Amino acid sequence: MENTPEHRSGYVAIIGKPNAGKSTLMNRMLGNKVSITTHKPQTTRHQILGIHSEEDLQIIFLDTPGVIDPSYELQKAMMKTVDRARRDADIILLIVDVTDYNVPGRIFKMFSSMKNKEIFLIINKIDKTSDQQCQAVAKEIQGKFDFDDTLFVSALNGEGLQQLMDTIKENITSGPPFYPKDMLSEQPVRFFVAEMIREQLFLLYHQEIPYSSTIDIVQYDERDDLDYISADIIVNRESQKGILIGKGGKAIKKLGKSAREVIQAFVDKKVYLDLHVKVREKWRENPSHVRHYGY
Repeated sequence: MENTPEHRSGYVAIIGKPNAGKSTLMNRMLGNKVSITTHKPQTTRHQILGIHSEEDLQIIFLDTPGVIDPSYELQKAMMKTVDRARRDADIILLIVDVTDYNVPGRIFKMFSSMKNKEIFLIINKIDKTSDQQCQAVAKEIQGKFDFDDTLFVSALNGEGLQQLMDTIKENITSGPPFYPKDMLSEQPVRFFVAEMIREQLFLLYHQEIPYSSTIDIVQYDERDDLDYISADIIVNRESQKGILIGKGGKAIKKLGKSAREVIQAFVDKKVYLDLHVKVREKWRENPSHVRHYGY
C-alpha cells in the first residue's frame, strides 16, 4: 500500500511599507485577485486572507496594511491588524521595494520580539533595476536583521515567484487544512464588493478623497435576474461630498459605472449598483465609527 504524503499547512504574513507590492504579490501567488491594488499607498486597510490549496498542502496568506506611524484612529486600527497577522503567522515575508528600501525601524523592533517564526526578506520590483542594485539593497537590509532567507521577485511580472513558493512550501510544517480546499478567502462577497468600490475611488479621485472615504454595504439582494446592491460612501467632511458627486452627478455616475463593471466580472452576473454619499464628520478619528465600519 502506498504511503500518502502527510498534509502540511501554515500561515504566511506579508508585511512591508505602503506600496511595497504586498497585495500584488498575494494576488500573484494565488493566481486570483483577492486584494485590491492601486498605484497609491495605503490602499489596503484590512487583513485580507487568501488561501492556496494543493492536495497535501494549504498555505493561508495574510495581506496586511502598509506599516506606518499611525496618526488617527483608523490608522491605529490598521496597525493592530498588522500586529495580529505577525502573531498568527508561521512565516513572515518582509517585502521591500528595491527602489524605495528604507525599512521603518518599527518593523525590526516588531521582528526582534518574535520567536519560532521563519522571516524571509523579499526584494520586490527587480524588473525596475539592475542585479547589482538588488544585491546592494539586500545586503544593506540584511545588516539590520538576521533573515532566514532572501529572495528576489517581481510581483508584477511573476519573476522569482516560483522559487518563493517553493521556499514557503519547504518551510511549512505538517498540519491539517484550516479551510475547505475549494475556498479562496474567508471574507463574504459583500466585503469584496465594498473593496472594489473603494478601489475605484482610489483610481478615479485625487488627494484626500480615497483616504477619507469608506464603503458601507447597506443592502445586498441576490435576485434571479441580477444582484441589487445599495452602498453608502462615507466621507469625513461636507466639502468632500460635492467633490465625490461632481457637477450634475457626473463624477459619481462614472464611479458607479466602473465599480459595477468590476463587480459584475467578480460575481459573474448583472448588477444594479445604487450609490449614496453620506457625511460622518471626522469618522476616521472616532473609535466607535471606525469599529462600526469594520476596522
